[in-house]
Amino acid sequence: MPDLLLELFSEEIPAHMQAQAAKDLERLTVGMLTDRGFLFEGIKAFGGPRRLTLAITGLPAEQKDVREELKGPKVDAPQAALDGFLKKTGLTKDQLKVEKTPKGDVYMAVIERKGRVTPLVLAEIIPEVMAKFPWPKSMRWLPGNSVRWVRPLHSILATFDGEVVPFEFAGIKSGNATRGHRFLSSGIIEVRRFEDYEAALKKAHVVLDASERAEIISHDLKQKAFALGLEPIEDAGLLAEVSGLAEWPTVLIGTIQDQFMDVPAEILQTSMRTHQKYFSLRDPKTGKMANRFALVANMLTKDGGKEIVAGNERVLRARLSDAKFFWDEDRKHSLESRVEKLKGIVFHAKLGTQFDRVERIEKLAGEIAAKIGADVEKAKRAARLAKADLTTGVVGEFPELQGVIGGYYARHDKEGTDVANAVRDHYRPAGPGDAVPNTPVSIVVALADKLDALTAFFGTGEKPTGSGDPFALRRAALGIIRILLENKLRFPLKVSDELLTFFADRLKVALKEKGIRHDLIDAVFSLGHETDLVRLVARVKALQAFLKSDDGANLLAGYKRAANILKAEEKKDNKTFTREVLESHLSEPAEKALFAALAKARGAIIPALEKEDFAAAMQQMASLRVPVDAFFEGVKVNADDKQVRENRLNLLASLRATLHQVADFSRIEG
Repeated sequence: MPDLLLELFSEEIPAHMQAQAAKDLERLTVGMLTDRGFLFEGIKAFGGPRRLTLAITGLPAEQKDVREELKGPKVDAPQAALDGFLKKTGLTKDQLKVEKTPKGDVYMAVIERKGRVTPLVLAEIIPEVMAKFPWPKSMRWLPGNSVRWVRPLHSILATFDGEVVPFEFAGIKSGNATRGHRFLSSGIIEVRRFEDYEAALKKAHVVLDASERAEIISHDLKQKAFALGLEPIEDAGLLAEVSGLAEWPTVLIGTIQDQFMDVPAEILQTSMRTHQKYFSLRDPKTGKMANRFALVANMLTKDGGKEIVAGNERVLRARLSDAKFFWDEDRKHSLESRVEKLKGIVFHAKLGTQFDRVERIEKLAGEIAAKIGADVEKAKRAARLAKADLTTGVVGEFPELQGVIGGYYARHDKEGTDVANAVRDHYRPAGPGDAVPNTPVSIVVALADKLDALTAFFGTGEKPTGSGDPFALRRAALGIIRILLENKLRFPLKVSDELLTFFADRLKVALKEKGIRHDLIDAVFSLGHETDLVRLVARVKALQAFLKSDDGANLLAGYKRAANILKAEEKKDNKTFTREVLESHLSEPAEKALFAALAKARGAIIPALEKEDFAAAMQQMASLRVPVDAFFEGVKVNADDKQVRENRLNLLASLRATLHQVADFSRIEG
């Protein structure tokens, strides 16, 4: 079957847009082909610095004939409804059929379209895809023409089965020609199919596939670093970005002047990464950053890149001179002296300044420290200094270094290791891959920072929505959860019910990857008295293990049966049955056995839970499996005698209440 090759060639596409643009090109094209009844064997899209490419294999040579029946308005509907239907279908009233339905006679349109040859359909689809392309930012470049693209479009290559698909977009006629590397090739490249195209581009110094470009960079980076006895500092985000900057990536190594090496590595790395897109290298023996950097050029030169490296070293000197200036100037003023300046930085219109926030965090840190046994004075001191680096030159230049720089300045001010580390770590964890604080003072300040944000914003009604979380409150809640769980910290969350529910939702996200069921978290959380996350998770894990056993699965089935009976009978009687069972009204052996088993289990479950012996609590529930099964096999719940019936329903209510000591079983799926 024939194939389609499409390339949209333009000026440079921003690196951060390329991957999504390739996905959008594939998504839009597939959608329009599917709408027209086309199937195909395979599809792949590519995004690069100057081109978007789409290759589709196994397209049929022509479109299938289409017969479609559309249901229209009722025969007695207003004329406007009929007119709209006729406009939609392109038919006249005489061409409609009338069909009888249970709700009356309706008009039906039968539309038959003869299939067209595929190139004609593609010539219709591709300009439509391009017109609808959802660039985050785009531009007009043709005088008097409203067409937009990310950057000026130069050419369109479109072939099907080796022949040009003729159409026009933005004044550009499609053809079978493209160009190679801007500097390392010249002239037009004519192609017919994807295999010719990919090979021709490689000869013209263009690597089409972004993943291949990334692999080339990664491999060369490691090899050239290894030759110097160094290794690259991993940076997946930077690798993805530079892969979108060079069509023919070439790794070169430069030198950082010694005068800058007393500046903290984080400042050097951030400056090089942010402004110059350079990779940092380190000595694997010491783990320290080396005075070398790696750049990715889009060029091959006769001198092996020496001139390129020299030019980049000159630019880097200027960048690092600025960073060193900020670093040296900042240290002339203590963090303590900067706290007062936080009064001039607004945190939020409803929540005051950063100084106001520091005072709240300082007080909260003292309270948390007292509860978990951390040093109260050190925790309060670290909390007081935690935001002071917001007034520094380095953080002004590199906001992503908040906290990290504060930690350096706290050490310079001789604040002590615990305080300096807490200042450094109080934003952590900043994401799922970030480490959590693991020393007492650092834990306290990180918790205080995040709890203040959550309680303050929830208190003013600034809560996350389905479409946005501008104050990163979900991340703050996940951070608290990770800090508590990974440090096995017994710290009950004393927050509002609304915020506790928010934590429960975040906990489901945090534990999903660990295979812990969200419904079991709901079942335990909904009891309303469990705010110790470490204990809650242990309880949920024990419950999950129990439900995987035969006893657990059968007991859950028995609970569901009891709950369904109670729901129906409580609705019928307009009352809620209690667990107050009259032993004198029990006559059947099976109901007597269940009554005795429930009494024993009920008396043992609570003490086991209080001791946090969740395995013992589950064993008590397991002991109910046999009497519950026997009850449903041998006892008629809805007995003819009213008192007997009500007593048996109360017995089922007693079962429900007993199991709810452990979790709300009504929330458990299955």
